[in-house]
Amino acid sequence: MDGAGQKLRSTPATAGTAVSTTCAYCGVGCGVLATPDGAGGVAIKGDKTHTANFGRLCSKGSALGETVSTEGRLLAPRIDGRDADWDTAIALVAERFSATIEKHGPDSVAFYVSGQLLSEDYYVANKLMKGYIGSANIDTNSRLCMASSVAGHKRAFGTDTVPGNYEDLEEADLIVLVGSNLAWCHPVLYQRIAAAKAARPSMKVVNIDPRRTATTDLADMHLSVAPGGDVAIFNALLAHIADTGAIDHAYTNAHIDGLADSVAAAKACDPSASGLTGAELAEFCALWAGTQKVVTIYSQGVNQSSAGADKVNAIVNCHLATGRIGRPGMGPLSVTGQPNAMGGREVGGLANTLACHLDIENTEHRAAVHDFWASPTICEQPGLKAVDMFRAVDEGKIKALWVMCTNPAVSMPEADKVSAAIAGCEFVVVSDMFGTTDTAKLADVVLPATGWGEKDGTVTNSERVISRQRKVLPPPGAARHDWQIVCDVARAMGHGDGFDFTSPAEIFREYAALSGIAGNLGRDFDISGLAHLRDTEYDGLKPVQWPVTRNRTGGRFFGDGGFFTPNGKGRMLAITYRAPASTPDSAHPYRLNTGRVRDHWHTMTRTALSPRLSQHMGEPYLEVHPTDALALGLKPAHLAEVSSPHGKAILRVLVSDRARPGSFFAPMHWTQDTAPSGRIDALVEANTDPVSGQPESKATPVAAKPFDATWYGFAVSSVRPAPVSEYWATARVGSGWRTELAGSTPVADWEHFARTLFDVAPDSMTTLSVIDATRGLARVALTQGDRVIAALFAARDPVAVSRGVVANMLGGDRGDAILAGRAGADRPDPGAVVCSCFDIGVNTISAAIADKHLTSVDQIGAALNAGTNCGSCRPELSALLANARRMDAAE
Repeated sequence: MDGAGQKLRSTPATAGTAVSTTCAYCGVGCGVLATPDGAGGVAIKGDKTHTANFGRLCSKGSALGETVSTEGRLLAPRIDGRDADWDTAIALVAERFSATIEKHGPDSVAFYVSGQLLSEDYYVANKLMKGYIGSANIDTNSRLCMASSVAGHKRAFGTDTVPGNYEDLEEADLIVLVGSNLAWCHPVLYQRIAAAKAARPSMKVVNIDPRRTATTDLADMHLSVAPGGDVAIFNALLAHIADTGAIDHAYTNAHIDGLADSVAAAKACDPSASGLTGAELAEFCALWAGTQKVVTIYSQGVNQSSAGADKVNAIVNCHLATGRIGRPGMGPLSVTGQPNAMGGREVGGLANTLACHLDIENTEHRAAVHDFWASPTICEQPGLKAVDMFRAVDEGKIKALWVMCTNPAVSMPEADKVSAAIAGCEFVVVSDMFGTTDTAKLADVVLPATGWGEKDGTVTNSERVISRQRKVLPPPGAARHDWQIVCDVARAMGHGDGFDFTSPAEIFREYAALSGIAGNLGRDFDISGLAHLRDTEYDGLKPVQWPVTRNRTGGRFFGDGGFFTPNGKGRMLAITYRAPASTPDSAHPYRLNTGRVRDHWHTMTRTALSPRLSQHMGEPYLEVHPTDALALGLKPAHLAEVSSPHGKAILRVLVSDRARPGSFFAPMHWTQDTAPSGRIDALVEANTDPVSGQPESKATPVAAKPFDATWYGFAVSSVRPAPVSEYWATARVGSGWRTELAGSTPVADWEHFARTLFDVAPDSMTTLSVIDATRGLARVALTQGDRVIAALFAARDPVAVSRGVVANMLGGDRGDAILAGRAGADRPDPGAVVCSCFDIGVNTISAAIADKHLTSVDQIGAALNAGTNCGSCRPELSALLANARRMDAAE
């Protein structure tokens, strides 16, 4: 039993038994209590005993119970589109990989894995590729989110070490958020900072981001950095630190190399490349240099750059120069994007590392791993990083590819080219929960894998805390754990001695024992204190921060030096500003920045299953500054066609002064299955950082113009629609689906169009319609008996109907009422959802502000509950309050 009294178990729980586990989403690593109901459902609440979140959960974590349905799950192996048994599938995968290796060599095969795998899954995949196949061609989708941080850490510290922990957020007097929309992407950490600032208003927050985001609402200062301008900001800061005597010479003399050259490079840097005014830079530099307890949090706006590693080192340089590292409230903090991105780094899931932070290029390290594994071989050089891996697939150099738990046909830059490369590969295997992802549809063999709630193992969060992810539900159908699938294939390839694991606990013990060898070789990652855990101890393992050795558990690094370089000193690097790799021109004059929305995750294979998570942002969009929208003729809620040399997309226009002029923003979640014209990574150019190999996802040159739509549509239906128009985006809602549509070709028969859209025979349902051809308006409802099955609304401009109200009428008995497209007098329209946790719309909130004279977010929470659960919507509640004050002032 743990502190809260719930049982910890490695087998599926019985109904009503709370299981302590870890969230499936971002790298915050929140503790979750999951209670199965015995009928396939799970109740979710935050674990108050977990030190990452103390019971808080964001909107996505709160909705985990809505994503455990087996609907659409892959329930058996499939070979060439047909169901097969496991023995046949495993034998085929093993035979094809073995034959390819024998004919073309070890580097002709590759694994592309995922930060959503558990550490035990990751470990055996890494072991098979690097120690038994003998290639390092295993890379991970974490390459797309935090590889630059790994490279920056290794250059500065000697190892990929996160120096501090989450407690520093409460301890700091200044928090600088760089390239991080923490409020949407890591909401629980954002709430920890917001709570700390509320308790101690003297705390300052600076937000460095091209856009004003939800995170900016917490900031005392927002610096709208030019795309790629982060190095210029932190070089200006380092120069200021040197000029004002803020260098901690006692610390640097004892523990740091490279100070003089770094300062000289910083002073030679042109600060105007930051895109900030001299006054803005001066104010920021004075605040940072004059505050002892400062934490600099950075994320994808730093990492996803062709100069990402340099940006990381420019930030780290400032902390090293001032000695503000490894002490309470001080240090750089990289927040990772995936639940086990850190675990993947630790087990060697990257193509340029060995397990336990050992280095492929180091002869002693290679020999140590080779001997420990007693493997037939060991890789001798780094493998292909993600972008280069898929280029090698395209060029026919990679002839057998295994993709595990990720969807590169959507998420990789130049996604159309990647998709074509996968389709053209000689042999492709995909392990996933679903056989319908864009990538799985291209595979020769698709293997059913378990997912969150069924898996059992460990993950590591952004502060180095290892937590258990535990089984709550049994695997559906014939699904197997990823570590089991890898071990089955390894044994079929003749490597049984190295893969005779029968449980994740066995894998963990081997991994922990190897980390002890790494510790003896001077590496930071050492959890050898856990190497002798019995199965019951592993089952009950509580969250623990590494290192875990005989002499130490957790803690900060580098406050007193002790770096993992040959001479034990940290390294400051001379960093020179480099602009983004591609420059806008007359054909593509704007910059495209990509990222996440609040309530969705990666390519939505999980979050799209929850109706409420699609209510906040239900379709892909293009955020455009008003001056750019005016110049391009882009109208709010209309559609824009965005293009680069690599692809194009059609997106809903969101005109907002939060965007930086000259730059667009678009989210990256939509797929062929949810909005095929919204696959934004098809546009992103595959430029990479020369050190980290991480692609630049924030600065692609693009063009935009209005999409020439002759009609717009909105539909709701009890069955999934089958759209054929140029633009469509569909999402779950209530008991059915909602779909936005548009087309450039006029529709002659709207009733026929509706029956085709909803795939119904002409005589199987009753059709009710209101058609005004002169005005270009059409409303069609399909009923079966006394039940409304579907409705379509069309117009020449974006359709003005109360979407939530219409969706709630599905299944009702009033086909004529649904055609009205709005709420009746007795049923107010709540408006677009703002608070996903409690399904509260903007109209409801605005009315409460006006009627009850609410003046604070807390008062809104007391009146409506909005913002009282995960808090992710609190910035939007603040914006509604500010808008109400402006309207009152104008009256």
